[in-house]
Amino acid sequence: MSEDADFAFVSSLEQIDPAQWNALAGGQACLTHAFLCALERTGCVGGDTGWLPRHATLWRNNELIAAMPLYLKHHSYGEYVFDWAWADAYARNGLEYYPKWLSALPFCPIPGTRLLGHQEADRKKLLREVLGYVGDSGLSSFHVLFPTEAEGHSLGDAGLMMRHGVQFHWHNRDYTDFDHFLSQLNHDKRKKIRQERRRASAHGLELQWLDGHHADADDWAFFYRCYATTYALHRSTPYLTPDFFPALGRALPDGVRLLLARRDGQAVAGAFYLCDGEALYGRYWGAIEQLPFLHFELCYYQAIDYCIKHGLKRFEGGAQGEHKLSRGLEPVITRSAHWIADPRFRDAVDRFLDQESTGIQFYLDELSERTPFRDKTG
Repeated sequence: MSEDADFAFVSSLEQIDPAQWNALAGGQACLTHAFLCALERTGCVGGDTGWLPRHATLWRNNELIAAMPLYLKHHSYGEYVFDWAWADAYARNGLEYYPKWLSALPFCPIPGTRLLGHQEADRKKLLREVLGYVGDSGLSSFHVLFPTEAEGHSLGDAGLMMRHGVQFHWHNRDYTDFDHFLSQLNHDKRKKIRQERRRASAHGLELQWLDGHHADADDWAFFYRCYATTYALHRSTPYLTPDFFPALGRALPDGVRLLLARRDGQAVAGAFYLCDGEALYGRYWGAIEQLPFLHFELCYYQAIDYCIKHGLKRFEGGAQGEHKLSRGLEPVITRSAHWIADPRFRDAVDRFLDQESTGIQFYLDELSERTPFRDKTG
């Protein structure tokens, strides 16, 4: 029974046996002990980053039976579910919004399990323990980002307010090759993709897929340069440190993919993905030359082709990006759950989320009319 289990916060995943964590987490690459621990070891979270690990755990006889990736957040960067306006409202009323409690995968808008555990009773006890502690902590709020649909129901039943968003995912409908996929699109979209691929091919670049077993230190150093360049072009600061990519490649060699574009043996652009038995997840890209249509080729068309060739069920293109629709990705609903301590702000946020949800539904209806597929039912 779960009632005899012990609840504890863990300040580093190093304190948990990888096999025990992974046994609960399943196979999703971004939820593995290796991925989350690499973020801690390389200084992407912890310290003065504003991400302080406080992972919630439930134990029975020294066995981990339930867990939740959990952080104390001192800002809202790297989350992809935006609550800056809520923080501003707190500040304008002389209240502190930060730190807040956050269950999420840092810098990863990838939907998946957040309440880890084989038994429903264990997961429910863990959630009760977390909510009890959060309620007594005196902090402003608790947020769970990108949980599964089933978890969304559980979190809603527990009193959290639900928020919805939209991402764009590509689904493999047993395509035999890229041309088979293209044949399912309407004429205009099919023509546009072929034109874009021809323009990208005209750059004369050699493309190479690497995993963590084969990418070397120079490959990772080059990609970090690409990654940092993309942030600089957007006048932003990278979240990840230079040590992160090679460290993750060593710790999770089968769960990373690096796609490099080379000219005469010299890399000029790259895209980084996570990968598991189900899907390919687009994360970062960058280039040291501005080459038209190369972004679409490396970040969408090559990813789709890779999924078809390797029998993966879907490609998740990351946060936002309505332009992905015309390239064969389809809108899917994402979820987040929120608890606000102050009843005045809780009521205001609840009203806002009701209005936002209506807008999201109108947006989905609009997108459904713009599907690139010949058969609008998919």
